[in-house]
Amino acid sequence: MTTRTASRPIEATVTDPSLGLPSITMAVPMPGFPSHREFVLVRLNDDGLLFALTSIDNPELRFLVAPPEPFFPDYAPEIENQVFAALNTKDPDRLLLLSVITAGQDETTANLLAPIVVDRDSMRAMQVVLSGSGYPVRAIMNRNF
Repeated sequence: MTTRTASRPIEATVTDPSLGLPSITMAVPMPGFPSHREFVLVRLNDDGLLFALTSIDNPELRFLVAPPEPFFPDYAPEIENQVFAALNTKDPDRLLLLSVITAGQDETTANLLAPIVVDRDSMRAMQVVLSGSGYPVRAIMNRNF
């Protein structure tokens, strides 16, 4: 069974100054980075569209991430129940999706195939591969970004 997600603003998660930098614990390590489970989400621009998901153990390890909604308004992937179980949540309204961004000289792309799913309450997360979804691993983002 799956649950379809919907667009949800990221602002409340990352703009409350009393929270400091939001820290995220990977419930399951990101592929290729098994020893990195603790990250902070660092805001990179005033628009609140770009963030650096930065390893606490090794600040040189960071991923450029963004909420997909402003760039891909129709993006609403179905999340498997195993993900809800791993994040210890049942409420899809409490999920935040982040896409890993690859910034190139000619184009910037977002990985819509494998979003990072964050439970806003526990700040536990995991990167999920949406097999069979048809979402691309390199979706071209607006050049005005």
